[in-house]
Amino acid sequence: MRKRFQKGSVRKMHGAWIGRWRDDGKPQSKKLGSVSQMTKSQAWEELADILRPINARVELANRDKKFGDFVDQIFFPFYRRKWKRSTKMTTEDRIQFYLIGEFQDRKLSEINRDELQSFLDEKSNTLSFSTVDHLRWDLMQIFRMAVNEGCVRQNPAELLFTPRECKKGDKRAMNRKEVNRLFEILELRERLIVKFALVGGMRPGEIFALRRGRVTATYADVCERVYRGDLDTPKTTKSVRLAALSSGLARDLEDWLNACPDGGPNGWLFPSEKLSTPLRKDGVWRRKVRPKLKEAGLEWVNFQVLRRTHSSLMREENVDPKIVADQLGHTLDVNLNVYTQTSLERRIEAVETLEATLVN
Repeated sequence: MRKRFQKGSVRKMHGAWIGRWRDDGKPQSKKLGSVSQMTKSQAWEELADILRPINARVELANRDKKFGDFVDQIFFPFYRRKWKRSTKMTTEDRIQFYLIGEFQDRKLSEINRDELQSFLDEKSNTLSFSTVDHLRWDLMQIFRMAVNEGCVRQNPAELLFTPRECKKGDKRAMNRKEVNRLFEILELRERLIVKFALVGGMRPGEIFALRRGRVTATYADVCERVYRGDLDTPKTTKSVRLAALSSGLARDLEDWLNACPDGGPNGWLFPSEKLSTPLRKDGVWRRKVRPKLKEAGLEWVNFQVLRRTHSSLMREENVDPKIVADQLGHTLDVNLNVYTQTSLERRIEAVETLEATLVN
């Protein structure tokens, strides 16, 4: 049976303070004293004396809890109630592979901060900044819960940091010439998919979850997303939106609707060969898009680059950042601090403008 620290409760009943707690899972209660002779604070102190040996036994039992058992039996069951299905898949896979794989049979109470930081330092040699940063956060959450459960007294992961040596992705964005080249080399279906991402600012999971009845000549109704074949709601509440479509994208959309099998309003806009399931993102990118990108010297382009390009080019056109954020389906600060990249030409123009105001 799961054992945990407890405070119990104190209630006033029939002129007396009644303490209640559990011992080995069984409810217990005791009269702590009369209300006329004891304050509530004193009643709590009396109850704390009763609970002290019980909590000491719990601490002793939890001190031997192994990392893998704690995560599987306590951490995962609790957080599965909070995580979206897509988050559950990625987070559980990451924790199972990296953390349980490393610390499974170690007692929680024996794992210290320096050991955890050394683990992150080692992973920084082979994993991306994003993955190592997620592992740092996972460790912090796991040990916070372990503190709450009485398995450890302090959180050894609280002060962990992501090593500077971690490989950070190249946050490039495409320029106009590269965008036009990309549109030229792709066939209709792949060009439309890319336009939904680059011009429409949509995430890949949102694009491949589109149904025919949810796209018009002016907008796409984003209310579903697909991740690893699993159909779910969009990433956040901000992600549920009407994504505006340009006239050029609408023309490609009309051509595609006329060319592909009509599965009705609920049919997938980009169906697989079976028609009953949506097209797989990784498959179409690997077989149809990436070879063309490589031929054009654009092999570094992916869906994240497409959305970053959307934000960056909108910024260069002085489009209101709030409009861009709403189109992308996230908050204003994420749009400006994560997705938007300024070109060197615009920065040169900015410093020339500054210098002109300073030099006569």
